[in-house]
Amino acid sequence: MTAASRAAAAPSAVALRDLAQSALPVFRRELAELVSIDSGSDSPEGVDAAGDWCAARLASLGFDVERIATPPVDGRRFGGVVIGRLRGSGARRILLFAHLDTVFAEGTAAARPYREEGGRAYGPGVCDDKGGALAGIHAAELLIGTGFTDFAELVIALTPDEEVGSPASGSVLTALAAEADAALCLECARENGDLVVARKGVADVRIDIRGRAAHSGVEPHRGRNAAVEAAHLLLDVQALNGIRPDVAVNIGVVSAGERTNVIPAAALLSGEVRSTTLADLEWALDSIEERAAATVVDGVTVGVERLAVCPPLETASTHALFRKAIAAADELGIELSGAATGGVSDANFVAATGTPVLDGLGPIGGDDHADSEWLDLESVPERLALLAALVVRIASE
Repeated sequence: MTAASRAAAAPSAVALRDLAQSALPVFRRELAELVSIDSGSDSPEGVDAAGDWCAARLASLGFDVERIATPPVDGRRFGGVVIGRLRGSGARRILLFAHLDTVFAEGTAAARPYREEGGRAYGPGVCDDKGGALAGIHAAELLIGTGFTDFAELVIALTPDEEVGSPASGSVLTALAAEADAALCLECARENGDLVVARKGVADVRIDIRGRAAHSGVEPHRGRNAAVEAAHLLLDVQALNGIRPDVAVNIGVVSAGERTNVIPAAALLSGEVRSTTLADLEWALDSIEERAAATVVDGVTVGVERLAVCPPLETASTHALFRKAIAAADELGIELSGAATGGVSDANFVAATGTPVLDGLGPIGGDDHADSEWLDLESVPERLALLAALVVRIASE
């Protein structure tokens, strides 16, 4: 097929929106079914039940479906990954990804069931991220319904542990991303409709301070006060804020000593660093380690451990796809903007593979992680069309 004939066969964004509007009652019914399944990150059985539902739905559309069990991490079990693959006739592999886990405890779906009011849907995970996962399935259905398969492969990946940093599924998702020409994250759009074009990276740090215990009344001179070193270190680390405008450092946990009459031999600082660029994130971590090596209290030693480092989602990773999304939005007659946020998503890890990625491609929603979490049902047809039209534009390059 020539480029001209492919363009002629590609469905328009407006046609996709009309189809999505007709399918809205089905979307609402299926959203209610998916939200009714408790699938907290700590409930592998619940996540797998949601995965069963999605796997069956993907299979009904003709996807080849694979289920990958995830290994325990530090003794903690998680659900499995659902991967659907639909082969096409084109040249580009496109990855759509979402997560099935929520932050809510077992029993929440029964205690606070799915409901609709004022054009919005409410329920645990309705926005983050069951609405996004379902949007990926429905966008694929729109394309299949129009006969558009001008991609090498359309891959939909649904993960079980995004809400806790993807410790079990991260390697599976990044391996899929490394094979893709483009990746679209199905976290829902911001409340004002913005897509997400940048996210801060975050690194957790643990700072262990070791001194020497001594009786505070009899021989305090023999002690090496770890708490005093921790106090100085805390202030010096917090002073990194403001040196580089995109860096935020927070020490959230401070502990030292056990008894009032003992010079404390140990102290602990736990915190995090966030930044919009990997270079600034590394600068802040290096600065903490340099300060830790230059102790104030004689005889005290300090060790810094980088517990987890999630790289930032930088605009260099999202720019090209965002321009395509704007073009698709223009077809639909809507204005589209991009937002930067301090929170992280799996898009951060995907961007680190070098694959172009864009985030926030689910329907519009808000109040994530709260009892008031909502999804704008009126936005669904437009956002499904935007997502499907973006796949068309990527595939048609």
